[in-house]
Amino acid sequence: MVTIQESELKEGILLAIDRAKNDGRPILVSEVRQIASIDPLLFYYTGRERFYGERFFWKDPSDEIYLAGNGIINQFQSDQATDRFFHVEKAWKRFIENAWIDNPYKENGVGPLMFGGFSFDPNKEKSGLWSKYGDALFHLSKYMLSVIKGKTYLTTNVMCTQHDDLSLYNKIMQEREELLNSIPVSMSSEQPHLSDIKEISPESWKETVAEVLPDLEKGSLKKVVLARELRLFFEEPAEPEAALSHLNKAQHESFIFSFESNGDSFIGASPERLVKKQEENIFSTCLAGSIRRGKTEEEDKALGDQLLSDQKNLIEHHYVVEMIREALEETCNRVEMPEQPQLLKIRDIQHLYTPVVGLSKEDASLLQMVERLHPTPALGGLPKQEAVEKIRSVEELDRGFYAAPLGWMDYKGNGEFAVAIRSALLQGKEASLFAGCGVVSDSDPESEFLETSLKFRPMLNALGGNQS
Repeated sequence: MVTIQESELKEGILLAIDRAKNDGRPILVSEVRQIASIDPLLFYYTGRERFYGERFFWKDPSDEIYLAGNGIINQFQSDQATDRFFHVEKAWKRFIENAWIDNPYKENGVGPLMFGGFSFDPNKEKSGLWSKYGDALFHLSKYMLSVIKGKTYLTTNVMCTQHDDLSLYNKIMQEREELLNSIPVSMSSEQPHLSDIKEISPESWKETVAEVLPDLEKGSLKKVVLARELRLFFEEPAEPEAALSHLNKAQHESFIFSFESNGDSFIGASPERLVKKQEENIFSTCLAGSIRRGKTEEEDKALGDQLLSDQKNLIEHHYVVEMIREALEETCNRVEMPEQPQLLKIRDIQHLYTPVVGLSKEDASLLQMVERLHPTPALGGLPKQEAVEKIRSVEELDRGFYAAPLGWMDYKGNGEFAVAIRSALLQGKEASLFAGCGVVSDSDPESEFLETSLKFRPMLNALGGNQS
C-alpha cells in the first residue's frame, strides 16, 4: 500500500476555488510529494482501464529521469502552421502564472509539466493516419510519477472552477488512493500475435529516391531525408505496455516513450536527443551516419571503423554538426563539441555521434531552441527549408509526429526533447512503423531501402516481428 501524508492539497483547492470565483476562470492546483518507490511502467500500466488514451511514458537514456502520466486535465495545442512553438509556450506560461503550486523539491521534472510534441511539417497535406494528434499537442496529466535519480515523486494536478466545492478534494483523494493501491507487482509483457506485415509502396519509394538524385547533383540541395512506412496487422489490439517493456530491455540506452491521444499511442525508442535544458545548461546531439552491428566483436569493430572512415556518412554527419552549431549559437553564449565524431552503438545499429553542450542566453527558452533545431539535417536535409519543401512535394507519407520533436517541459522552463525516430503509431489491431534515410547525390535507391529496413528492426522486434 502506498500512503501519502496529509498535505496542503485541501487548502490549495479551497483557495483556488475562491480565486476561480473572483477571476471567472479555472485555476490549477499542483501538489508534489516524495513517495516510496514505484515502477513508472507499472504506474503507466495501472492507468490502462481508467485513463486509456490519456497516458504518457518517458525514460531518458541515462535512467536519470522517468516520467509517467495518467489522465489529462488540460491540453495545449496549436493548429497554426506558423509560430506554433510560440503559441504553445505562451499558452503554457499564461496557464502556469495563475497556478497554486506546492512543490518543496528542487528537482526538474516534478510539479506541473506538459508532455507532447509537434508534427514534422504542419504544411504537409494531412491523411487520416495522424488525425488524433494535430500539429502541436501537449498534455498536463492529472497524476504524474517522476523518478529523478532514483527518488520517486508524485505530482497531483487539479483544475478548480467557480462551481467546485470541498467535494472535489474528497473525490481526488479517493481516486488517487485507488490508483496508487491498485499498482500490481508485475504486468503481462506478452507481445501481440502478428498476422501480416505490409510494405507501403516500396517500389514507389525507391523511384522517389531515384527521382530526387538529379536535384542533388545539380542544384543547391545537398541532402534530403526520405521516409517510408511499414504496416503491421495483429489478431488482437496491440497494447503499448508490452512494447514499452520490450523496448526498455532491448533498447535501454535510448529514449523510451509513449504518447497517447484519444486511444492511439505513439511509441518509440529514439537514440537521438534534440535538446535538453537544465537551467542555463544546454545539451544536444549530432546523430547521422549509420551501419549495422556485427555478429562478433571483431566484425562489429570492423564495421564501426568502416563507418568512421566512410566519406558519405562523414559528410552527412558534418552537415548535422554545422547546422546544430549554428542553431544553438543563436540562443547560447557558448557552444562546445569535439572535432571528430565517435560511435554510438545500440542493439541493431551503430551511428556517428557528436555530443554538444552549451550555455544558454538568459532570455532563451527551451521551445525556442526546439524550433531552431527542428528538423536537423539528419531528419530533413540541407539546406533546411529547401529540403522540407522537397519532402513535402515528393514523399507520400504523412509523417505526423514521426521524426519530430517529442518531450516535456516543466513549469520552470526546464525539460528535454528527443527526435521521435525508431517509432510506431499503434491504432487498435494495426501499427504503422516509420523509418527514413539521408539521400545524397551518390545514393543508391536499393541501398537506402535496405537501410530503412534496418531501422525498422527495433519497433518490429518490440511488436512481435522477431527480427534477428
